[in-house]
Amino acid sequence: MDEVAGAIADPVRREILLMLRDAPLSAGQIAGRFAISRPAVSRHLRVLREAGLVRDTADGRRRVYTLVTAPLDDLAGWLERLTRPSGWQHHLDALETEVYRTRRERRTAAGRHPSQKETA
Repeated sequence: MDEVAGAIADPVRREILLMLRDAPLSAGQIAGRFAISRPAVSRHLRVLREAGLVRDTADGRRRVYTLVTAPLDDLAGWLERLTRPSGWQHHLDALETEVYRTRRERRTAAGRHPSQKETA
């Protein structure tokens, strides 16, 4: 997960991943969309490949890169755990609901006429 997080920390690499989301692209096609040198793009592609986020295949003399999303699953799961309410938050939400329900019942009971006493 750390290697994946490190790989997507760079904005150029995130942009490459977004580009590959739609279709596989050659290294030249990817490099052509950036104002940085081709060797710099190659280094970014190597980082993504080593993190398992892209796969490259030979197509003649070209390298074609394809997005691989499976390594993002662990990171996405961790982010979900970070952003969802903790166990305590669920308990506190339930307690708040119960307090409001009890107050509403007391107001309703206090508003009844004495001749309308509850029978149990």
